[in-house]
Amino acid sequence: MSRAAASATQAHDPAAIATHAHPTGNPDGLDALRRRSLVTLVAGVGLGSTGYIAAVTVATIVAQELAGSTTFAGLPGAMIVIGSASASVLLSALMVRRGRRMGLSTGYVVGAAGAFIAALALITGSFLVFLVGTALMGFANAANQLSRYTAADMYPVSRRASAIGTVVWGATIGAILGPNMVPLVGTIAAAAGLPTLTGAYIALVLFVGLAALLTTVRLRPDPYQLADTSEPVVSRTGPAPSARALLARPTVAVSIVALIVGQFVMTLIMTMTPLHMVEHGHDIAVVGFVLSAHTFGMFALSPVSGHLTDRIGSPRTILLGMSVLAVASILSIAAPPDGGGVIFFAMFLLGFGWNLGFVAGSAMLAAGLELAERTRLEGLTDSLIWSSAAVASLGSGLLVAYAGFAALGVIALGLVLIPTVLVLTRRSLLPAPRPR
Repeated sequence: MSRAAASATQAHDPAAIATHAHPTGNPDGLDALRRRSLVTLVAGVGLGSTGYIAAVTVATIVAQELAGSTTFAGLPGAMIVIGSASASVLLSALMVRRGRRMGLSTGYVVGAAGAFIAALALITGSFLVFLVGTALMGFANAANQLSRYTAADMYPVSRRASAIGTVVWGATIGAILGPNMVPLVGTIAAAAGLPTLTGAYIALVLFVGLAALLTTVRLRPDPYQLADTSEPVVSRTGPAPSARALLARPTVAVSIVALIVGQFVMTLIMTMTPLHMVEHGHDIAVVGFVLSAHTFGMFALSPVSGHLTDRIGSPRTILLGMSVLAVASILSIAAPPDGGGVIFFAMFLLGFGWNLGFVAGSAMLAAGLELAERTRLEGLTDSLIWSSAAVASLGSGLLVAYAGFAALGVIALGLVLIPTVLVLTRRSLLPAPRPR
């Protein structure tokens, strides 16, 4: 068998994923391939998030127009989250069988197809078809999220968080360009005789399609073939460990809890903040400024979170992230209704606290696991993250309606204690930072 054929077989075979040879014996050549792959992943996330965020920006408006009521305006958001959760598991399973490149490319292609369906639904006026399209768009989001794990595989433990932070930073591009692109693509769509809002979905088709093409062409060799093999793994000769056995490992349990709690707290407070501000007399421009601060905290400082995690370790960074989320929760409770400055700072900290926990938790999640086990666990974890986001998004409105906006901060404070206690009580079992 040729070397190329052997590499392809190993990349697709779960039993061989963790034991294949690197495509080059030259350390400099291997580093160059890893850098190129990392740049490709960042570019893919940038393109994917640009189209995705542009479409999400107008989703509730489209839903209101198609359904003729605000009652179902939140359904597209829920469908995207459900699609993301399902896609995380499906794409991870595909990656184990066919490699990281195939999994990411498939996610982008299905997401682009979903946007095309959504655009057709908008043109024909079908709300049901629009919901199907938005659910499929979740595949593009899942591919974006799984890209961070792909980067982590390629680097030693001492550099893994920095790689994750670099890829997560790519979403900053979409966060800036996506919403600001909506008026332009709407004008283009209108000039072509299409409904104005179809422009955002056509943009998703183009940008996510480019991400799929870039991933297919440039993410070579498959990142599994560039994976770092220096980390000790838990060896096994029998069947794959059960989910219960994996969760019993301290790093897995702490990571998943930290990731879910961080996502839940961030979504819980952020979902209702714009409405809370508008109801208390804040101008929409001020609301937009606050959202920009939140987005900046979520993505732009990701390299800082990654570098910090590599230096002080995931457990300490998770504790720092939970502390920042706690401060953000307290500020959201204490902020006076007209206190735009306090809310601005609270939302920035809410985004940054989430980012610290997100990068550190992702880096620690699969420590000591074989690549195939790691990939499946990552898909399951992201599915749980997105499911928790759906619960938080739907529940935040009910909590505000019955208990007021401050109740969100109180609940958030209680939740951040859970991963904090887990880290502190299991600290001796968690990995210490390694020299770079």
